[in-house]
Parts: sequence; structure tokens; C-alpha cells
Amino acid sequence: MAVGFSVLACGLMMAQSASGEAAFRPPAIPLVTHDPYFSVWSMTDKLTDGWSKHWTGANMAMCGMARIDGKTYRFAGELPKDTPAMEQTSVQVLPTRTIYIFETGGVRLTVTFCSPVLPDKLEWLARPVTYVSFDAAAMDGKAHEMSVYLDTSAEWVVHETAQQVVWGRFTIGGMQAMRIGTKEQPVLERTGDDTRIDWGYLYMAAPANAATVMSNDKTARNGFAEKGVLPNTDDLRMPRRANDDWPVLASVLALPIKADQAASAHLLLAYDDDYAIELFERKLRSYWRHFSPGIDELLQAAERDYADAVKACAAFDEVLMAGLEAAGGEKYARLCALAYREALAGQKLAADFDGAPLMFPKENSSNGCISTVDVIYPAAPFFLLFNPALLEAQLKPVLDYAASARWPWPFAPHDLGCYPKANGQVYGGGEKTEKNQMPVEESANMLILMTAIAHVEGNADFSARYVPTLAKWANYLLEKGLDPENQLCTDDFAGHLAHNANLSAKAIVALAAYARLCEQLKLADDAHRYRAAAEDMAKRWAEMANDGDHYRLAFDKPGTWSQKYNLVWDRLLGLKLFPSEVVEKEIAYYKKVQNKYGIPLDNRKDYTKTDWLIWTATLAQSREDFDALAAPTYAFANDTPDRRALSDWYDTKTAKMVGFTARPVIGGLFIKMLADETTWRKWSKGGSQ
Repeated sequence: MAVGFSVLACGLMMAQSASGEAAFRPPAIPLVTHDPYFSVWSMTDKLTDGWSKHWTGANMAMCGMARIDGKTYRFAGELPKDTPAMEQTSVQVLPTRTIYIFETGGVRLTVTFCSPVLPDKLEWLARPVTYVSFDAAAMDGKAHEMSVYLDTSAEWVVHETAQQVVWGRFTIGGMQAMRIGTKEQPVLERTGDDTRIDWGYLYMAAPANAATVMSNDKTARNGFAEKGVLPNTDDLRMPRRANDDWPVLASVLALPIKADQAASAHLLLAYDDDYAIELFERKLRSYWRHFSPGIDELLQAAERDYADAVKACAAFDEVLMAGLEAAGGEKYARLCALAYREALAGQKLAADFDGAPLMFPKENSSNGCISTVDVIYPAAPFFLLFNPALLEAQLKPVLDYAASARWPWPFAPHDLGCYPKANGQVYGGGEKTEKNQMPVEESANMLILMTAIAHVEGNADFSARYVPTLAKWANYLLEKGLDPENQLCTDDFAGHLAHNANLSAKAIVALAAYARLCEQLKLADDAHRYRAAAEDMAKRWAEMANDGDHYRLAFDKPGTWSQKYNLVWDRLLGLKLFPSEVVEKEIAYYKKVQNKYGIPLDNRKDYTKTDWLIWTATLAQSREDFDALAAPTYAFANDTPDRRALSDWYDTKTAKMVGFTARPVIGGLFIKMLADETTWRKWSKGGSQ
């Protein structure tokens, strides 16, 4: 446990930070965040200023109220309008928890949303369960009669609110469990980007002594608001549309407060999606079923682990926040705390036919692709830091696809399909044509990531079975990587570009990385050949890209510039390929051209990428330069008028979101933690313990 660091200092809103600066205002606040479907956020400063929403912006309403000495107040949601809002004094966003504090009527109410997504404890990480905890204490030294109400609407289980839903209740291990889902249950039928799940069931599990009801929103909410009670019977008028008198699952928990003793209670919110992913026509179960065969066992296990889980999450948050602040400062720590659950909620952990974990990222808010290689690449620092096995679980389906007869090209694929169906590449030319592919981009990404895994694990065992495929990609980069032809790269929103200097740098680093991998695989001749080629290409790159006090966007375009974020792997992997003067010259130039909210991606537009900007800042050798380049990203997150999950594509002059939200690539912000070898190895081997 770190000493001398208060997590309260790094998450508070409406209060000052430990350094005395104004507190951080996240653009959106994670509440229930597990996968691309079970992903619910508050997009307002106060929890009572609006409904909670799915990352796509669709309402996933949650109403919370507290009744204190016969008077009712709201702590979550817009309605009932005539019920006054509690005074929200702070909100704290930590890696695994979001903590709201309200003070009204002589009582302090703390509401905590805890998702125990600890990367070295897969049983907990895989569980689609969030604990909602209520802790109440007297502020005035008096006893108080108190109870809390929470409901979730049918919006959580539909893609469109005109879809019909059904509901029911069960007794599970001494708990009351209510569930709701669509009547049709079109399992894995809907694909795309701006989509919500419309199969499986949402569960609310409450203690046996709680009052619970399945009812329409007005009856449940008004009953508690006016008299502090719920209807005596469930509303069984079903099936009906989700927007027809808005069915809700509602629970009331008693929290009687003694003058000198706090009161506590909690609920469980869970989602059973039945099947999670389709991989080459095979339906895969969610990985949590590897530990619990069904929802009954899942809820009982989650309830049994409640005390241990919340304690472990508090300890994890404390240690991680201290490590983040030591690596990059208080502002960097705040950004990463916000990014932590977003990085995981853009992924789905499923079980292969043999029970092995497979992880599938969704390209949220761009095109909905699944297992996009240039999404896995920027997200990788998160997984390399916390659990490299999870990065292997992302890469394995891509590698198996590329090694199969289905993939006809000598370069790496872009994706495996459209989420949640991983049945083959859909982007660009797919399996049919080389047009609109990303050949240099994806091949280099894969080689760098495979080497990074071997670097942190100390062996190349994972790569050994894929050597023929990796060698094919390395040979492709030997031929095409130094001066890339007109093609797309991961920054494809900027269009095609020939002679791309940053893309070339990636290819060169990838070849040197592959040479390192060959050393570990005892392929001495290949190691020498690829290393020599990379060294020669690096020298030629410095000449071709040189533009005086910086390096060009494209070799044939003098007077241009771009972020060379791909060079960061030369440093992280200790390849010692490019002279330090190259990076020093670039860093000095970036400080000249950056705007209020950061360095533009290149000279063509004012927009930037959040992930790449932090990668570029990590190139800096001094903490002073890192702070100078990274701090504007914090300012963007704090100032942006767009209330969505942390964006990775925004305007550096206005702080407005250009596009992209809730994408797993935000895990790339953790790259600064990889710059120190000791830190990297500590965390990848369970450094939270």
C-alpha cells in the first residue's frame, strides 16, 4: 500500500485537489461499465441533472431517492420533478469505483458504484456485476429514519424502446432477484456500431429483507416519493413495449441511522447475455461461465465475494493512483483513473471451446468492427501493464485467422468482422481485394505487440507457433515499409497518404522488434538480418524525413510535420534504433506547434488523438517535457463541452469532440507506466498486491 497519497485528492469534483488546483470535471462518469453493451454513464456534473446513458447517448435510466425522516429527496435521475435533489458535494472517479457523496437533512449519503474489474483476477473481471453500495451517517449527531430507493428501466435491455419486454422474479441464495429482457431474444442477431443489446437479461439482486417491485416508473417512483413505500404487487401487464409506462425494477433498502453509527446496504446489477460473441460461426459464452455455470451461481458468488471485492478494489485504486501520480503527475493520474474502466468496457471476454479466454474489442463510435488490429495496438499498454495474458487473448483470434487459408494476403488483417460477429474481415477490401487495406500499419502493429509480450514475459512462447505468419509480415515490411505506398493507416479519417514518415517509422521499429523476437526464438540468422535491415532503414529515414528543425509528415512534402508517436516503442523495448537526437528534435518542435489543448496530429488539421498525444509525450526524456505535452490533454477532458465518455479524437483549439467516444484505445494512456522497466514488470506480475 502506498504511503502519503490520498485517492480523495485525485477524484474530487466541487472540491479542491491536493495541490490546491480546481478539481477535475470528467466529461462523463462511469457507473456500470463491463462491456460494449453493459456500459452505463452519467453525462452530467450532478447525478440528478439527467438520466444515466449508454455510451452511445441513449438513455439507460436509473432513478435513486433517499427518504430521510419522512421527507424524500433524489440522488439520481431527473424524476420525480417535484422531489427535491439532494446536495451533491463531490464525485470521485477511481479506476474501479465511482463515489458520490450527498448531504441533506442532517445525513451524509455515500453512493458507490464498484465494478471489481481487477486485471489479475479474471473471475472478478469477467463478472458482469456492479455493486451499488449505500453508506449513510449522521452529520448532526442525531438518529435518523432513512431508506434508499433505486430503479433501472427497461431501456437497459432494448436497442429501441418500441421493443417488447418481459420480466420476472426469483429467489437466489437468500437474495431477491428481479430480471427484465426482450420478449424476442434475438441472440447475437444485431451487429453494428450505434447499437444496444436486445437479448439476455438485466438483473437487480437485493437482500431478502428489501422491498422490491417490478412496476411502471410512475407508480414505483411516486409511491416511494410520496409515502416511502412500493406497490404491494408486481405489474404483470406484459409483454409490452419498453416505452409503454416504462417498466422498471425497483428496490428499497432500509438504512436506519444511529447518532454514532453509520448504516450500510448494497444491491447487485448484473447482465446475463446468454451468448457473447460469434467466432467463425461458433457462438461463444461469456468467460464468467468458466467459473459459474449460470446466473444463479454468478449472483451467489458475487454476493459472497462482496466484502472481499470492495476491499480489494479500494486497495487496488490506492496503489495504482499512487503509481500513476509518481509516473506522470496528479493530472495524468486523474486521466488514467477515468480511462481505466472505459478501456475494459470496450472489450468482451469470452470463452473458447476449450475454456481458454478470448478477448474481443469493439471499435466503438467509428464503424463497430470487432478485433480491429489498430484498436488493439493503441489499447495494448493497458494490458501489457496489468496482464499480458489478456493481450494474448485479443491477438490469438487474429493470428489464427491470418494463419488460415481464408486470409489470402501477405500482410496482417485489419479486423475480424462487425461486433459481435467475428466471422472475417469486413473493412476495406476484406478477403476479396487489396484496395483500402492497411498493410504496413497492421503488419507492423502485430510484430510490435508480439515482441512487447515476449519482452515483458521474458520468453517468446506465445509467438513460437506463429513464426511462419510473423516472418511473412516481416518480409512484407522489408519490401514495403521504408517508403510506404499510397495507403490508409490507423489515422484513416485523414485519408490515404503516400510516403508517410510516421508509418515508415512504425515499420522500421517493427522490423527491429521482430529481430529481437528472433533472438528469443533462437533464430540467430534472422535476428541478424532483420536488425541490420532496420538499422539501415533508420539511417535512411532520418535523411528522407529531415526538414531542418523537425521531421516531415511525408517524405516528399517539405514544410510539413506530424507526431511520430510510433517511435515510442524504440524506447520502451530498448531497441536503440533511432538516435536520441531524432526524438529530441521532434519534442522541441512539438512544444512550438502545440495549441491550448495539445499537439495536432499533423499540420493538416487542428485535431489530435488522445492516445497518440500521450504516446508522443512519453517519448520525452524529461518529466518537464512530458508534463508540457501531456497536460493539455487533461485540460481538454476537463473543458470539453461534449459530455460523452473520454474521446480520443478532439480539436486542440476548441476542446470539442471531433468524433469517437468510449473506445478501448483509451487504454493507451497507460503507456507512461511502461517507460520505467521496473514499474512495467512490477505491475505485469501482479504489482497491485
